[in-house]
Amino acid sequence: MEETASYVQRATDMVITYLPSVLLALLTLIIGFWIIGRIIKFASKRLQKSGLDESLATFLSSILSVGLKILLLFSVAAKLGFETTSFLAILGALMVGIGMALNGTLGHFASGVMLMIFKPFKVGDLVIIGGGQTGVVESINAFNTTLSTLDNRRIIIANGNVTGNDITNITGEGTIGVELTFGIGYGDDIDKARDIIMQVGKSCPHVLDDPAQGVVVAELGDSSVNLATRPFCKSDNYWQTLFYMQENVKKEFDKAGINIPFPQMDVHMISGN
Repeated sequence: MEETASYVQRATDMVITYLPSVLLALLTLIIGFWIIGRIIKFASKRLQKSGLDESLATFLSSILSVGLKILLLFSVAAKLGFETTSFLAILGALMVGIGMALNGTLGHFASGVMLMIFKPFKVGDLVIIGGGQTGVVESINAFNTTLSTLDNRRIIIANGNVTGNDITNITGEGTIGVELTFGIGYGDDIDKARDIIMQVGKSCPHVLDDPAQGVVVAELGDSSVNLATRPFCKSDNYWQTLFYMQENVKKEFDKAGINIPFPQMDVHMISGN
């Protein structure tokens, strides 16, 4: 009984000794994260109002958030009684090990820095990332880039995968040619089909007069004569122009009796008799 009472007394003494420090550290952690959130929100607004590029502002906010959280953890460790110098030494050793284990993660961070330096795109640009991911750049963070697609999906791509693939910036030049190919039958009138494509281009509210649209015979295919055209529009109107041209050329072809061939196979039956 005396031994049990001794253990209980020791446990009680430890609780009395360390509980205030633990509660203070926990309170510091909760309040600290709340304050950091407010600081990051304020800093983000100030960076945006300063006229700084939105992509760079987002990236700097992300770095600031990571740095402040690391400082907060040091502060909490000190309140728990850890020797800061010893803690730094241990943390340094851990960081080396973690760095080796998270080599890919650090590579994504380095890629994020490269995106900030070379700026192949910025927030708001419509891009195609190698691998077929297409969308508007929503944010460029320390480790990943976020795209928003036409169907309102959010695609998060690691920065290493962004810089390691081909990047097509549709918005980058301000104007863009919309590549279109329309197939017609070999028995249809090429000049008539060309006139229809040109007229649809002129009726499209997004197609620019300069550079002028043209229509050429791009290929004599197996089952169709393929006419290619490249109307130019503002980069922001790329999809509207593409959808308008495809729909209305088809409608006008139907009215004019021009066929759009589709692949087909002729099967010849040979009688054994």
